[in-house]
Amino acid sequence: MFVIIGWLIALACIFGVFIAHGGNIGVVLHALPFEMTTIFGAAIGAMVANNQMKVLKATAKGLGDCFKGSKYSKARYMELLALMYDILQKARKEGLMSIEKDVEDPHSSPLFQKYPTVGNDHHVTEFITDYLRMMVSGNLNAHEIESLMDSEIETHHHEAHSAVAALQRLAGGLPAFGIVAAVLGVVNTMGSVGQPPAVLGGMIGSALVGTFLGILLAYAFAEPLAGLLEQKVDDGSKEFQCIKTTLLASMQGYAPQVAIEFGRKVLYSTDRPSFAELESHVKKK
Repeated sequence: MFVIIGWLIALACIFGVFIAHGGNIGVVLHALPFEMTTIFGAAIGAMVANNQMKVLKATAKGLGDCFKGSKYSKARYMELLALMYDILQKARKEGLMSIEKDVEDPHSSPLFQKYPTVGNDHHVTEFITDYLRMMVSGNLNAHEIESLMDSEIETHHHEAHSAVAALQRLAGGLPAFGIVAAVLGVVNTMGSVGQPPAVLGGMIGSALVGTFLGILLAYAFAEPLAGLLEQKVDDGSKEFQCIKTTLLASMQGYAPQVAIEFGRKVLYSTDRPSFAELESHVKKK
């Protein structure tokens, strides 16, 4: 919603001031379909040539996510930490082997299904169960598991960032494709040099629309989407860091109540529940 509002503000200010200063919007509208086809077609073609199919798919999915609200909220984090508390509390009371069935089949586990928002998230459950499985096996110490977690989080972040990088490269190329469209327009104008000045002026104006559109598409559309998607990628990594910190605190011997407090502390302040809010939520559950 805010993406569309931002675009409308930008377009209203740009074209509103242009018209208010006596600009002929008809020249822009006349050239718009041809220049847009040239610039957009060249940019999409270059993007396809520059990226693997998995990156193109991730970019398309990321663009869709840009128009949705963030799923990472205080309520989600409270549910995640409550799930972690229940798992660690069961392991503390009944032993690590008691959570083996929950780890092996989280989709039928009462613990995971008690918290459907995070319990049905494939990436979250896989991350939790993989490291709980290692804790149950008892073959790795906390430092080894921490190193492995860091590597996995870094890999996840790098993989998710590939879509951001693709959009940033697209934004960087759009002004250049705008110049290409403008140069072609000038070439077309030079071929009609015998026309009256009024006609030539319109043709030159149409050619310059290409440069304008290339810059506009880059810095009002593509670059903001890349920035927004990057923020969403960072939010996704923060959830894994919360799980990592909670599990490591448990491995170091802290009680479940204290371990989830470690996890709470790594969250962004805008989404972080207070100590009292989390405690009340856990007790209610």
